[in-house]
This record gives sequence, C-alpha cells and structure tokens, in this order.
Amino acid sequence: MTEQRTDFADLVRQRRAELNISVRKLAEQSVDPETGEQAKFGWISKVERGESTDAPAATILRALAVGLSLPVRVLQEAAAAQYLNMESFIWSQDRTTRVLAARIEEMSDEERRQLADIAETFARRRTQSDGNSD
Repeated sequence: MTEQRTDFADLVRQRRAELNISVRKLAEQSVDPETGEQAKFGWISKVERGESTDAPAATILRALAVGLSLPVRVLQEAAAAQYLNMESFIWSQDRTTRVLAARIEEMSDEERRQLADIAETFARRRTQSDGNSD
C-alpha cells in the first residue's frame, strides 16, 4: 500500500501556525481575489486533519494564497504533490528557493534532503548578499 502524501496539508497547517491564526480565521481571510469564493472552514479543517478531500480548485488555491500570505504557485505545487503525486521541485526550508530536480521520483529520501540543504544554503547566501548590497 502506498503511503498517503501530505505535502499540501502540512504546508497549510505549518503556515497557519506560523501566522498564529485559527482555522476559522484562515477561512475568513481566504477569499479568491478574482471570484470572491471563500475557502470553507470545514474543508480546511479536514485537510489539516489528513482526512480525505477532493483536490482544491484553482479558486480555493488563490483564496488560500491570500489567507496564508503565500505565492499561489507554492500552494499549487504542494497540492500537485499531495493529490496527483507530482513533484519536480525541492524547496529550501523557508520556501523562497527551489531546485528543479530531473528524475526526482528516482531519488532517495537522503538525496532529496541533500538537495533541500543545497537550496537552503543558497537562500541563506542570497539573503546575506542582499543585506550587504546597501
């Protein structure tokens, strides 16, 4: 039996915790700027608990991007990984830097961790050099 992926659920849960907001507050502020559609409290709650849900529609991803203060592409990629088992990127811990990895499905967990470490080092160096460019 294949282990269920939790990329999207983990991202939503962790980012909400970083923002220190409740699921209800996240739902209230998660409104798609294009259509006005709002992410529903019950659906977000189920996602975070790891319960089975349908993949989010583009409108819900845009709404959550607003509520979580994240680029929509970050949510799209996490949803693709969890719901479609698609992954081609490895992210730095702060999710500002990503590495496109060919044949990622053939990599071991250790190899993926090493690539994530490289992305993290690059992100730190970039942040340091940006701070020194005054």
